[in-house]
Amino acid sequence: MFRHPVAIRITHWVNAVCLLVLLMSGLQIFNAHPALYWGNVSTFDTPLMAMASTEDDPPKGVTTVFGQGFETTGWLGSSTGSNGEPADRGFPAWATLPSDQDLTGGRSWHFFFAWAFVLNGLAYLLYGLVSGQLRFRLIPSRDQVRHFGASVWEHLTLRFPQGNEAKRYNVIQKLTYLVVLFVLLPVQVLAGLAMSPAMNAAFPFLLTVFDGRQSARTVHFVVAALLVLFVVMHVALVLLSGFWNNMRGMLTGWFVIERQIEPTGAPEERRA
Repeated sequence: MFRHPVAIRITHWVNAVCLLVLLMSGLQIFNAHPALYWGNVSTFDTPLMAMASTEDDPPKGVTTVFGQGFETTGWLGSSTGSNGEPADRGFPAWATLPSDQDLTGGRSWHFFFAWAFVLNGLAYLLYGLVSGQLRFRLIPSRDQVRHFGASVWEHLTLRFPQGNEAKRYNVIQKLTYLVVLFVLLPVQVLAGLAMSPAMNAAFPFLLTVFDGRQSARTVHFVVAALLVLFVVMHVALVLLSGFWNNMRGMLTGWFVIERQIEPTGAPEERRA
């Protein structure tokens, strides 16, 4: 069956590219000061979370969360730099864009793709509203809501829909996409805007909403982590439910629906 119109496919892949660049450039920006606080100022002695390296030889990476320290050498706080030597940085070079410590470069990448991401999201919403795809893809039916528990169990046991049920997103997919599209992403964008002094001057209520610029930075970081978790789960389910079929659907629009397996047994047994 034809499952994904061209507009859905284009905005999906543009989103994927934007999210990857935003994540890597965002980590580059975070590395300029790898710590999070709450409020309007940086309370350097009591961060909510911080990444640092010790003065040992060789140095060790330590990540502190709510006052509890964890050694994270090689990943967070201290990792191998481009010259092969230990580097004092929050996230490792392979996870940031640019790979070298470059705050200006990171901001340039981040701001450009942030606006591309917002415009692409608006295009998706506009198309979805005009075409009716938004309601079809995101609003669960009453029958789906009634069978929410069964859908959860099917996901836990890795049993994926077949037949007519595979022609539409299930209730968990729809509710997850609703939360991502209308809760996490708007909060992420607003928190990003709240960190801009120019936006604060134009829209001072943003700082009130987030209880300060440092709070907005923390919210921005946490929501980014939740979006990464969503993408990881999304990719995992794509792999488990049929990688090539899912990829064909999102590249060409065509998706193969497997015939639903009927229960075994005589007709009288099935009716009993």
